[in-house]
Amino acid sequence: MQSAAEAAPYEIEIIAVDDGSTDGTAEAAAQFAGTTQTPIHVVRQEGQGLSSGRNAGLRQAGGRLVAFVDDDCIVSPSYLRQMIGRFAADTEDVLRGGRVELGDPDDAPLTIKTSLAVERLAIGDRPGGFILGCNMAMTRGVLAAVGPFDERFGAGGFLRSAEDTDFVLRALLADVPVEYVPDMAVFHHHGRRRRADVERIQRNYNVGDGALMLKHARRAPWLFRNWYWSLRNALKETVGGPLFDTRLGLSHAPVAFHHLVGAVLFITAKIRRQPAWRGPVLAGNGGVDFAPLAASGFSRFGVRRPTDGAAVS
Repeated sequence: MQSAAEAAPYEIEIIAVDDGSTDGTAEAAAQFAGTTQTPIHVVRQEGQGLSSGRNAGLRQAGGRLVAFVDDDCIVSPSYLRQMIGRFAADTEDVLRGGRVELGDPDDAPLTIKTSLAVERLAIGDRPGGFILGCNMAMTRGVLAAVGPFDERFGAGGFLRSAEDTDFVLRALLADVPVEYVPDMAVFHHHGRRRRADVERIQRNYNVGDGALMLKHARRAPWLFRNWYWSLRNALKETVGGPLFDTRLGLSHAPVAFHHLVGAVLFITAKIRRQPAWRGPVLAGNGGVDFAPLAASGFSRFGVRRPTDGAAVS
């Protein structure tokens, strides 16, 4: 929060969502709020997961631009200036992600993107990792077109990860331009150094990707190529083919297996009728209002409105 508040002299607000922490996070945020002129709002909820937290923050967000930065990231001093400059030059609503560098060189080289080229996502491209949820910004128009985050996905959710990829893919399918830029940098202090930590997070990513394939099977069938390539490369690996990630020593076989696990878990979530979105459809404090989308049933995005209108699944 301090890095964001100090990044530039722009009119901003910071919304921190405390998802049931027990380490004094909410108290620290409230204390910091008293030391800065930047408005800081602390939203509290109890262990509902990353996507739910993002949706809770959106209900409070009052700005024309909304940016998401994870709690283990520090924004660069030029972050806000570069972000505002990028969006000021747009002639349409855009979903945009910036560069993500390692915050600590001792951490494993994952959950980062350091490309120095501007890129636009296209139909048929692989959406996973194109832009990262820990550094993602958009106009309110994008939120109106895409809707809230699917709370079944993401850390703390039933499907573990891929909430950002799901959002990116839904934006692409809604004809929203999705762009990666090499500025708007954040530094990711994810703290994963042990091999067990790397394998765990990679497993969760693959489970989420497998669930994503099944969720979007009708409108984005090209996602199944990822599973096919993983299976093919796993077979090649048995006869001397390359690893999935030579830097981290990760094999293709677990990737293909956990894609299948993710697909099974998505079916399970559907059978259990787990909602994609809990909470009110009306925003508070000038926040993003998803009520019109809820009223239309989210049919364009493969999300169904329940009969009571209190949640969307």
